Amino acid sequence: MKDVINVTWAGDMAFEAAIEEHRLLFDARHEAGGKNAGPRPKPLLMASLGGCTGMDVVSILRKMKVVFSKFNVNVEGTLTDEHPKHFIAIHIIYEFTGENIPLDKIKHAIELSLEKYCGVSATLKKALPITYEIKVNNT
Repeated sequence: MKDVINVTWAGDMAFEAAIEEHRLLFDARHEAGGKNAGPRPKPLLMASLGGCTGMDVVSILRKMKVVFSKFNVNVEGTLTDEHPKHFIAIHIIYEFTGENIPLDKIKHAIELSLEKYCGVSATLKKALPITYEIKVNNT
């Protein structure tokens, strides 16, 4: 199995990625010669991790019959100071709001995602540590 993504130069510092039927524009900040018309690649990598693990967690919790009213995934990446600037650690904060949310099931769902199902985390954890924390706001 192979994924193929076409990324085409769109002028200046911008590139457009064709992902299935979707289009995503990358661009650099003004000070780097871009027009800031889209996000930069490294934050999108963090967003991909958040989306991947978030989808897993929702799917697993639904199967466990865990109900929540809000769910948010914050991804924090620590970068090196020198070039090439790259991530040296990533920390994920899973935030849930709802009534009587079972912390043990939340933790189990997250661990299943990060250890078994999320392909983005499986790829990234070969290069850097990924840690997480859980915040629950029982209403």
